[in-house]
Amino acid sequence: MEETIKNEVQSSPPKPARKKVKEPLGDRIYYIITYIILGFLAAIVIYPLWFVIIASFSSADAVLVGKVFIIPVDIDFAGYEKVFERSDIWIGYANTIWYTVAYTSLSVLFTLTGAWALSRKNLPLRKFWMIFFTITMFFGGGLIPFYNIVSDLGMVDTAWAIILPGTVSAWNLFMAKTFFQTGVPDTIVEAAELDGANRARLFVSIILPISAPIIAVLTLYYAIGQWNSYFNAMIFLSDQNMYPLQLVLKEILTASESSVGGSGETMLEQFRLANQLKYVTVIVSSLPVFILYPFVQKFFAQGVLVGSLKD
Repeated sequence: MEETIKNEVQSSPPKPARKKVKEPLGDRIYYIITYIILGFLAAIVIYPLWFVIIASFSSADAVLVGKVFIIPVDIDFAGYEKVFERSDIWIGYANTIWYTVAYTSLSVLFTLTGAWALSRKNLPLRKFWMIFFTITMFFGGGLIPFYNIVSDLGMVDTAWAIILPGTVSAWNLFMAKTFFQTGVPDTIVEAAELDGANRARLFVSIILPISAPIIAVLTLYYAIGQWNSYFNAMIFLSDQNMYPLQLVLKEILTASESSVGGSGETMLEQFRLANQLKYVTVIVSSLPVFILYPFVQKFFAQGVLVGSLKD
């Protein structure tokens, strides 16, 4: 039996090779032009970041005379040594991590709960709340009323002045609302309610586990926004031990630039250091963001796409 099968297999004619469909000349030209444009746009985005990285490791003289282009020239770590020998850098890092974790946690919690409520058609005064949140996207009271409110609430010179203001973004709220409307089938909600789940149990046990994409997007948006923020700290904080990293780096950079004076070699050396610190501070402040992004990248495109669909 086996011999018969082998003979049939050996005697069977070979399958004809599949012909490769030749693309029309117009399509090939289109793809070539598209790849060229995409490559050019990618270079525009990537090269400035690459230049900052290599400039932070290069000597200040090489950067100033334009020798740094593709690779580091005369590698020099003086800028990093100057930055990391300061204790206020580490205090700023600790403060920023605390502010970012607390702010992001509250923001994601409030945004998800608010978005889930707005996505329900049986929410009382639903249209009123939609208009209310929409108005906040276009109008604000200004800096002075903002400061007066924070001051009257007793939050000046406290961490709450950094964490609470701006906890909920109307844009992110509507994006999450659209995700719930398009990504959560009503049948799941109805099945959970028939099984006796209350609203809290429904949200925690059913809705949140299937909302990983939008949670990742909101976490990234809020965390990056808070990590890069220094304006509120500059207004509401006077204790330098409470400064976030961005404000600490701003103070270092401002001090290094303002200290450039005198004459001769001293002035030139200070100018070199100030120029190098510009690139080092960018790397120091951006590194945690680069570390965080790969962990949420797989959810990012899906969450943004679904959350941006028209209601």
